[in-house]
Amino acid sequence: MAQRKTQTLSYKDTGVDIEAGDTMVDLIRPLVEKTFTPRVVQQYGGFAGLFRLDFNERLYKRNYREPVLVSCTDGVGTKVKVAVAADKLDTVGIDCVAMIVNDMICCGAEPLFFLDYIGANKCDPVRMAEIVKGVAEGCLQSACALLGGETAEMPDLYAAGDFDLAGFAVGIVERRKTINGSKVELGDLAIALGSDGLHSNGFTLARRALLGKGGYGLTDRPPELEGLTVGQEMLRPTRIYVRSILNVLGSYRVKKVVKGMAHITGGGLVGNLPRVLPDGLTVRIKRDSWPVPPIFKLIAKKGPVDPIEMMRVFNMGIGFVMIVSPSFANSIMNRLRRSGERCWVLGKVRKGGPEVLWA
Repeated sequence: MAQRKTQTLSYKDTGVDIEAGDTMVDLIRPLVEKTFTPRVVQQYGGFAGLFRLDFNERLYKRNYREPVLVSCTDGVGTKVKVAVAADKLDTVGIDCVAMIVNDMICCGAEPLFFLDYIGANKCDPVRMAEIVKGVAEGCLQSACALLGGETAEMPDLYAAGDFDLAGFAVGIVERRKTINGSKVELGDLAIALGSDGLHSNGFTLARRALLGKGGYGLTDRPPELEGLTVGQEMLRPTRIYVRSILNVLGSYRVKKVVKGMAHITGGGLVGNLPRVLPDGLTVRIKRDSWPVPPIFKLIAKKGPVDPIEMMRVFNMGIGFVMIVSPSFANSIMNRLRRSGERCWVLGKVRKGGPEVLWA
């Protein structure tokens, strides 16, 4: 009588495909290496990414006397559900980088390197490479090296087709040039930099208002969106302000004319601007000093969503705020505009707080 063979269980049988992960690594390698700066010690495929901090004048633009490392982490939130539904995965990686490096530059830091994390139901090499393509593009826009990452295939945790995306970055700033808002004083001006729509906050509310109660599909073209589909508008990548801000900071190496900066994310202006103001000071905001993009008006209408709630959840067209010395405001705004930014005087620093005031 022949001996019966025992059926063995493989990792692939449980839904995890090691070979697919290896294929994805091969696909993303040229995307990752494109972001490498001279400080990256090339060791692709190792267990850790290596980055030089010996600021040799022959290689680098400047040395740091008292270097302070700066770290930030964030994710993309439920914007990934829109990306999955639209089957467009190559932009949310830009969002992931943007959410982190825009936070980092608030203290005047230069981003150095970035690492991403993707948790997914299934490691489809082509789909995962599309996500990393966006991450690499975000790193290129912010002059930040994509030093490494991790993709975890977890069919027991994520539904079919679902994934999550998060990241982590390290930057550097000269200690004496750190910007924390402590030098903000009466009469300083707040300069607003325009956003590119929703960016990556408030998507649970936006999805409910537009795709739920509003009854829109992702391919619908409401007249308010001026020719764009709902999906195209919702998937606009978060604007990355790194190069524009660092250009301004590099132009005033001696005079400390930029005193505070805020990345306007979840919480909106009312939640983020007070974070960079000293006790006893507030900003009196000119209510009609900037154009509100149509997507926000559409969400407010279709929700409907109360105006106060809109200001608490969304950026409402302002992605970043700089608080500067009034005598330098015009020159700073000119530099920002030459860098491609849309900017306006948002308001003036007054006594009060901690809430912002409206004029």
